[in-house]
Amino acid sequence: MVWTWRYEKADGTAVAPSGGQEEEFAGQGDAETWIGESWKQLAEDGVDTAVLLDDGREIYSMSLHEA
Repeated sequence: MVWTWRYEKADGTAVAPSGGQEEEFAGQGDAETWIGESWKQLAEDGVDTAVLLDDGREIYSMSLHEA
């Protein structure tokens, strides 16, 4: 299993990750820890929503904007 994040604008348009390389994780916990540490920079880079994928299957999405 490979866990990844897909980044989107508010309208659902895909946003490429900074540096152009997609991060891959061995488990859901690793992916969630990484997004917890990186979400502010992603939001500054224009990402509105992060979508967690498990081998390409959507698990959930979340806003990167503070409540």
